[in-house]
Amino acid sequence: MRLNKALKDKMMDVRIRDKQIDEGKITKAEVAKVEAALPDDASNVASIEEVDSNTPGHGPSLN
Repeated sequence: MRLNKALKDKMMDVRIRDKQIDEGKITKAEVAKVEAALPDDASNVASIEEVDSNTPGHGPSLN
């Protein structure tokens, strides 16, 4: 059962979804149905400050 769910989830992976549609393995309607069923996680958004990569300790030194 878990394998079947994992395979279905992989079919909707955005990196391969368009190829699957082109090959007729899934339809745009199926994709829309799955996307409509996804929960809205907007309330879980976390923001971070942009860090200057030249600040010591925050990235490679370009010197």
